Amino acid sequence: MTSQDLLTRATQAKREGRLADARRDASIAAGLLREDPPGAELANALRLVGELERKLHQDIAARAHYEEAVHLCYLYSDTMTLAHTVRHLGDLYYEAGQTELAQPCYREALNLYRSQVNPPPLELANAIRSMAILKSDSGEMEQAKVLWQEARDLYALVNIKEGVAESSERLARLAG
Repeated sequence: MTSQDLLTRATQAKREGRLADARRDASIAAGLLREDPPGAELANALRLVGELERKLHQDIAARAHYEEAVHLCYLYSDTMTLAHTVRHLGDLYYEAGQTELAQPCYREALNLYRSQVNPPPLELANAIRSMAILKSDSGEMEQAKVLWQEARDLYALVNIKEGVAESSERLARLAG
């Protein structure tokens, strides 16, 4: 079975909620891809393994996979893939209480998304949300308000009701 076959099977298993099976197949695919010169395919496989590790609450392993994927994305991937991967690495750092590592990831992800002519509104909104949470938690309320407003507008644009509701609630808390 080729690495691409394994990644396809891993993606299908992920969709079906068979996360352990998906992780196994994605990990094997990443191992096979390590035998070739590194490239975007390995970065994507590592990102998938990291995502699955995160869903399985294996955060230390997830961070290691995302860190390696980010390194490879700098070298071989497009801007949007790098932005997405850096943002998720930031989320892992944030969840581990490492805000000093999360903030540069969020800043970079936002800069990368904003450097695009038409960034996907949902991806941009999610990146803004992550930074808004960090700013709120660190007491930077004015910056948080601006970010929550922008996130709410983007969530409304793509009709993500949960995102609009969360942003509105956070704005109300910051105002009161």
